[in-house]
Amino acid sequence: MKYEAINIKEKLSKFDELWSPRVIAEMNDYQFKLAKGEGEFVWHHHPETDEVFILIEGELEIEFRDGNVSLSPGEMFVIPKGVEHKPHAKGLVQVMLVEPKGVVNTGSVASELTADNDIWI
Repeated sequence: MKYEAINIKEKLSKFDELWSPRVIAEMNDYQFKLAKGEGEFVWHHHPETDEVFILIEGELEIEFRDGNVSLSPGEMFVIPKGVEHKPHAKGLVQVMLVEPKGVVNTGSVASELTADNDIWI
């Protein structure tokens, strides 16, 4: 085993693609993913799992059909499984996602923003 810290800023510097999560670590069956976003994402849901957003930089609003939540750097929010949502980045954002291995970024919705899965940096 390598005893080496993961530098989040260094990992974020390795890619520029928007709304395309990159895996940086695994714990049990969960992955820690970094993503960058700007503008609106798509309405989607994850029928089998909750999803955690931890905002690193920027301002992120997550819309729901019956409300919304705004995140500032250092804040997090857990979206319950099955709840339809649409992230909206006010400018460029950097976010960490925590979700089970194999979760597709657009959930059950196929879109031009559907990213390849399980890409490590």
